[in-house]
Parts: sequence; structure tokens; C-alpha cells
Amino acid sequence: MSESVVSWSEKDVIYWLHQQELAELLPTFSAHQIDGKTLLCLNDYDFRSSPLSDLKLSTRKKLQLSVKCLQRENHASLIALGIVESNCIGINSMGLSYDSHRLSHEESESYVDSERISPPISIDGRSTELKPEIWKAGLSIAYAFLVMWLTSLVMVLVHDRVPDMKIYPPLPDIVLDNVPHIPLAFALCELLGALLALIWAFVLLFHRHRMILLRRFFALAGTVFLLRCVTMLITSLSVPGTHLKCEPRDPKENTAHGFYDELLDKMSRAFVIWRGGGLSIRGVRTCGDYMFSGHTVALTLLNFFITEYTNSNYLHIVTWIMNLFGIFFILAAHEHYSIDVFIAFYITSRLFLYYHTLANNQALMQRDSNRTRIWFPLFSYFESSVDGIVPNEYTNIYEMITDFYCWCVEKQYFCFMNIKNIIRFVIVHSHEPNDCIITDEGSNQNHISVKKSQ
Repeated sequence: MSESVVSWSEKDVIYWLHQQELAELLPTFSAHQIDGKTLLCLNDYDFRSSPLSDLKLSTRKKLQLSVKCLQRENHASLIALGIVESNCIGINSMGLSYDSHRLSHEESESYVDSERISPPISIDGRSTELKPEIWKAGLSIAYAFLVMWLTSLVMVLVHDRVPDMKIYPPLPDIVLDNVPHIPLAFALCELLGALLALIWAFVLLFHRHRMILLRRFFALAGTVFLLRCVTMLITSLSVPGTHLKCEPRDPKENTAHGFYDELLDKMSRAFVIWRGGGLSIRGVRTCGDYMFSGHTVALTLLNFFITEYTNSNYLHIVTWIMNLFGIFFILAAHEHYSIDVFIAFYITSRLFLYYHTLANNQALMQRDSNRTRIWFPLFSYFESSVDGIVPNEYTNIYEMITDFYCWCVEKQYFCFMNIKNIIRFVIVHSHEPNDCIITDEGSNQNHISVKKSQ
């Protein structure tokens, strides 16, 4: 028997009646061809009407309780079928009414109540339509790169404000005080991050809905790092490790040059950080950017996206191990305080979960759409066309090449036809003073008709 009640056949319903010890209902259910969908649609009015009203009281109550339990277990299917609105109370504790405030004793009102249309959503919660919307992916990438540039500039500013190590020693930290310094740990952390990024790149390459994944990744990354800019700038923590050589720039040195020279110097230093991705293995060394850890953000974000959009449990275990070991290496290198790492992991994981919870259940949250647009404007724009879960569907290399070839041919033909029409239009207008109308007749022939002026 199928697990989904919606897909039950009449035989499945008969088998279910045997399980519920309601074999006396077999003739009635067979005569009326009751399948899984019909069984889920039974409401109070049906039990008060013939033929169910003709049953013995005990049998009718047993059936009513059994159907009620079945509906509770398949509430999402009721929403998908349009029986229950997403913002309705649902099945109450006193019966099968779909909305206790709209219950009626008349057939017409009961029929209207059971035929409500819910927002579009599939039975299994998947989105009904998934458009690539390449421009949104491009916009999210531009947003993330702009935030990364702003982060680099803020890192330059906080580096100049880092507290003097001679006056402000490292703060007490329960982890750093008990874990010895490992010199190569930070490089190992960045290598783990690079490996996670490579795995994520392969997932994007073969995932059928790669554009949706791409815009979600860069939208979340940009938002988290934008928040990091604020936390870095408002409070400067002392250097966490004595092995670090961090000295603030002399204020007199800053004022010795002109304003534009100083601005150009900061921009050039920010570009070095931006170009190197803030990685020490690429020669970037900064101080003061502690609250919160950008390396932890990158590791956690990559781990969560890989586990969300892949199906292999073994891969999930590997990425989680890499994430946790990366965090350990950050602390073992004494590059961040424990609070930096904890806050980074918490904020990144919460934002990821909140974003995907909202995205996967948008069809159930139509009442809060205005609030969502106010508090989550980026989410509201990027996920406006998604009403459910994005399925993990993958393409092979042959399909990718075929799709890319068809896309190129389509764009080439479109550009060729536009150029061809423009040239014809210009030629006709340059040699003929009369009004010209350019029309396309058929799929392979362009026709120019000239309307003579009277």
C-alpha cells in the first residue's frame, strides 16, 4: 500500500478498513468508489448525510475517529488539495471541520468550506515552478562582491585601530588558555575551506536548479558579512595571541599625507585584502577583525549548503567533520577568541535555517507576506517565484552540453534576426521616403511591405 494517502486506490482504502476493523463498510465504500483523496475529504456534513448517516452509531463514530486521525497525519496533503487554507485553524479536536468558525449545518456552506483553494503547492511540498531567473543570480553575486569590498575596507579601518599589545594583553579565554598554539593550524583551516568550496562548485555545476542555489548562497553570504562589518567596526578587541605581530598605525603618519593620498592608500590596502579573499595562504595578514570570525562563516555556510542540496549521507558526514575541524584549527591557531567562532557559527546557521524555512513554506505564510517584504526585502525579492522546496535534481555532462548549445543557438538566432531586421529597416528608409512596415511571415522568411503614400 502506498505511503501517501492521496495516492491510495480503492483497494488501498479497503485494506485500510480491514486494519481499522470496519469491514462492514466495504459494500458502502465499494459502491461509492471511495479512494484516498475522497477519504481525506470526508467532513462533518458527509457523516450527517446518507449513506454514512444510515450506519450504526458505533460504526459511524469509529470511522469518524479513524478518518480524523488520518487527516491529522496528512495535514499537508489537505492544504495541497485545497481543502484547508494555509491560514485556517485546521482540524479541530471535536470533529472533522476544516474551520470551526466557518462551520455550517447547510450543505451549500459545507461544500464551499471544503472546496477552498490554497496557495499553489505540491503534495510533497516541492515548488510547483522553478525558474532560473539569471538576473537575480547576477544581482546576488554583485551584492556579495560589493559587501566583500566593504568588508575589506572595514578590515583596513579596524587594523589601524587595533589595541596596543603592550597595553592590552589577550583577554581570558577558556579554550585558548587550554589549547596550545599550533602554527600551521590556520593554513589547514583555509585548505579545508578551499576543499569545501571545490565540493560546492561541483554541486552547483551538476545541480539542475543551480541558479537558485547560486543566488541563495551569495545572498546569505553577503548578508552575514555585511553584519560582520558592523560588529568589527563598533568594538575593537585586543589581539588574541601573543604570536601575532599587530601594531596600530601612528596617527601622525595618517595626518602627514593629504586626505586623498590617505584615501588612496586605504583603497589600495583594501584591494589587496579583497583580491586575496582575506586568506593568509594568499599573503593577507590583518588584525582587529575578530568579532566575528569570517573563516567560520565561510566554513559553516559551505557545509550547510552542501548538506542541504545533496543526498549523500556520507558526504554530509565528511563536510560536517571538515567544518568542525576547521573551527578547531581556528582556535588552535589562536587567531580568534572562542566567542568570535561561536557567534559566527550561530549567526550563520540561524540565518541559513530561517531563510530556507521561509523559502520552503512560503505558500503557508501568505498572511505574513507584507511583514516579510518589510523585514526581509532581499528574501522577498529573490524568492518571490519560489513557493516550496527546491528538489535535489542533477544533470549529466551530456545534458549540460545540450542545454548550453541550445541556449547559444537560440541567442544567436535571436541576435541575427534582430540585426537582419535593423539592416533591412535602415536600407528601406534610406532609399524609399515612403512608410515601411517590417513584418515576419513564417518561420524562415522575412517580408518587407511598403505602403505607398497617397
